[in-house]
Amino acid sequence: MTVSLVLEPLEAGMYREIVRRALAEDFGWGDVTTETVIERDQKAHGVLVAKSRCIIAGLDIASEAFRQMDPAVVVTVHSGDGTNCEPGTVVAEYRGYAAGMLTAERTALNFVQRLSGIATLTRQFVDAAAGRITILDTRKTTPLLRALEKYAVRAGGAQNHRTGLDDGILIKDNHIRLAGNVGRAVTRMRKANREMPTEVEAQTLDQVNEALEAGADIVLLDNMSTSEIGEAVNRCRGRAKTEISGGVTLTRMAELAATGADFVSIGALTHSAPAADLSFEIEPV
Repeated sequence: MTVSLVLEPLEAGMYREIVRRALAEDFGWGDVTTETVIERDQKAHGVLVAKSRCIIAGLDIASEAFRQMDPAVVVTVHSGDGTNCEPGTVVAEYRGYAAGMLTAERTALNFVQRLSGIATLTRQFVDAAAGRITILDTRKTTPLLRALEKYAVRAGGAQNHRTGLDDGILIKDNHIRLAGNVGRAVTRMRKANREMPTEVEAQTLDQVNEALEAGADIVLLDNMSTSEIGEAVNRCRGRAKTEISGGVTLTRMAELAATGADFVSIGALTHSAPAADLSFEIEPV
């Protein structure tokens, strides 16, 4: 399946300080190897190369690492974020001081490999869904890197769920237990006049009925079997949208997409994506 997407780039202010801190973590008191072996005025040409098939994400963040070490570095992008790259693809080229490239190399690769891994796994789920259900991520992200990881999900062709607790209403099982029941939790939310759709988690078909009776706009079907999901979708049709969550794997995507649910949220996109294999190769000039 071909994924067509318009990917808005991240504002540099969202990652510039993160990159600075990552470089500082790696640099410590100094890059003792590079400072000893490489002349300060040595120029070099570096290439970022895909070593495995992957969807690129985080290229601007990787390039920021090189720029912070050498503000004059010249960057030429060949395969931007969201691009499907085959092994051997030259993703980007860098021309500047060798020392800066060597010092920034690992930090740059850590970012682009991590984010490209998320984008690659996301694209696999999007392809498996074949346009029949909307793929969403979750808040199961690396602390302080959520904006970057959710950007990588978008680069893979999926959509973001809540970016934070202030970005949507989701009444989960713990909320329900503490409030007393689904109806009481939803009633309190209605009285607060929150101008957001109210989503309620349901773990059984009885809880689906409770959520519908309480007036939920979206029902989250948590860890249900495929047959239970199908029944829940039928009950919700015309009354509330449905979101599948829990136990979602690539092998189940075809059957889950066939249930008619509106969304499927997948924590694995961000918490379990393997890093993409990319390398940085430098030659003197």
